[in-house]
Amino acid sequence: MSDENTGTPAPHQVPHGHTPAAAHGVPVPPAEPHPARWGRVDDEGNVYVRTADGERAVGVWQAGSPEEGLLHYARRFDDLRTEVELLGTRLSSGAGDPKHALATATQLRDGLPTAAVVGDLEALSARIDQIVAHAETALAAAKQEREEARAAAVGRKQALAEEAEQIAAESVQWKAAGDRLRAILDEWKTIKGVDRKTDDELWKRFSKAREAFNRRRGSHFAELDKQRAAAKARKEELIAEAEALADSTDWGPTAARYKELMAEWKAAGRAPKEADDALWQRFRGAQDAFFSRRSAIFSERDAEFAANATRKEELLAEAEKIDPGVNLDAAKAQLRRIQEQWDEIGKVPRERIRELDGRLKAVQDRVREVEDSQWRRSDPEAQARAAQFRERVEQFEAQAAKARAAGDERRAKKAEEQAAQWREWMRAAEQAVADR
Repeated sequence: MSDENTGTPAPHQVPHGHTPAAAHGVPVPPAEPHPARWGRVDDEGNVYVRTADGERAVGVWQAGSPEEGLLHYARRFDDLRTEVELLGTRLSSGAGDPKHALATATQLRDGLPTAAVVGDLEALSARIDQIVAHAETALAAAKQEREEARAAAVGRKQALAEEAEQIAAESVQWKAAGDRLRAILDEWKTIKGVDRKTDDELWKRFSKAREAFNRRRGSHFAELDKQRAAAKARKEELIAEAEALADSTDWGPTAARYKELMAEWKAAGRAPKEADDALWQRFRGAQDAFFSRRSAIFSERDAEFAANATRKEELLAEAEKIDPGVNLDAAKAQLRRIQEQWDEIGKVPRERIRELDGRLKAVQDRVREVEDSQWRRSDPEAQARAAQFRERVEQFEAQAAKARAAGDERRAKKAEEQAAQWREWMRAAEQAVADR
């Protein structure tokens, strides 16, 4: 078959503009619609495909017409083209394995120079090269992702190991710390992608920290058991004393001792849980027995004190009518009688003491003030003191006049200041005498 009959390009020629388009990712054109564009069958039935390097024989066709031969090899090309496009599509969508895609694409590329097909081999080769490059990039990205994931996994396990070591060294929140270590272990099991050597080293750190925490926690609770046993023994001693005091009528000292026993009870710490509540009930029962009896006695006493307060109010009503200004001696005698009766009545409720005593004191102060006033009016010492102050004023005034006559203004001024001070004291003394 001649070139003119087939209407195809001459041997050793590639259709213009085809390879560059394929190199930029344009899909490879199918060969079946126009197989004569890419190959030919000669008169002897030899089938050729055109490439950039010239024609290459791909087979022999004797079974039919040249057109049928070209169509047969074009369909084989299209089958190969379809395989390449599917490979590229799966890789681009992320559904394909980059490693498998690279191996397949490489195998297809290596087989192209001898492939028995008729079609745009240059475009198909460019497309395969594109898939190879894409697969290599995807493999590199996957490798980087694996490295990043590994680094993240290593970093996370390192952080968990460090946290476990800190818990093992410092934490005394035993339950919370134990729960956290179990949570760390659960998370540890979910972290993948760490190489065996690094993973073993980190696991040893975590395991060592967990064992150290468990030993420290075990030691703590063993010591706690000892302390609780000692607390139980101490509380039994306190109970024995509390029960012995339950019948006491020495109310003040016994109540004070019960208060001390309560403080000692708290200081003793907790006994074993199964015994602590029962011990407390015994201790509290002894306290309640004492304070219940005391409360009953105090209720009777409070009633007595309330009656005493009523009697004292009656005395106050009488006392507050005393007028010492009319007859001081009679007022003093009446007040002494009231005070004696006041003392005989006895105690009143605590909350009334200040009020009642304050009212009686006010009467006492009023009588005492009148008595003091009479004494001051007859006090000769006050008179003499006022005269003495007056004499001192005259002395300093004389000194001031003498100094000024001598031209010593500084001494004159100082003497006048001293005279002024003594004059104030003199006036105060004279006023005190006048007010009596």
